[in-house]
Amino acid sequence: MGILSGNPKKQPLHYGEVFGMWSYLVTAKGNYAAFQTYINHTGDKELKQFLEELTQGIKQEVEGIEEVLKTNGIALPPTPPERSLADLEEIPVGAKFSDPEVSAMVSTSIAAGLTACSKIISECTREDIAMLFGQYHMNKAQAAAKALRLNKEKGWIIPPPLHTKVPNQD
Repeated sequence: MGILSGNPKKQPLHYGEVFGMWSYLVTAKGNYAAFQTYINHTGDKELKQFLEELTQGIKQEVEGIEEVLKTNGIALPPTPPERSLADLEEIPVGAKFSDPEVSAMVSTSIAAGLTACSKIISECTREDIAMLFGQYHMNKAQAAAKALRLNKEKGWIIPPPLHTKVPNQD
């Protein structure tokens, strides 16, 4: 039996796994606070519902990662304070994010999360950590598809120039 065989939860975390999870956790906590703020700036009901779903997902991710880190004696990063609810109409026009801006920022965050999950998975020696981030990756892929659909339906997506000219095949 090899050094990393048996129950993965009894195996030590290596420094890459610790750093990956800790960094992911810092970002997730920041995204949670940011998404709460975006909810205050959002007028579109579907976008607001999507943001609420995303914040619930982030909350579950944070709890899962914190549990692993605590179990392994790793100090947790600080948690930003909960954001209070604000009335959209009371936010001055020049200080308010528009719904397309919010959607673009959230889509970018989801894309970065997909990359981060893939990186952590690729560095894991513990199967339980790889599986945990595999689940997070799958959830983010589904969220990305939902964001794309929402952006298309609302007309918020700005495609790059489309190449329609076919080169001469002579």
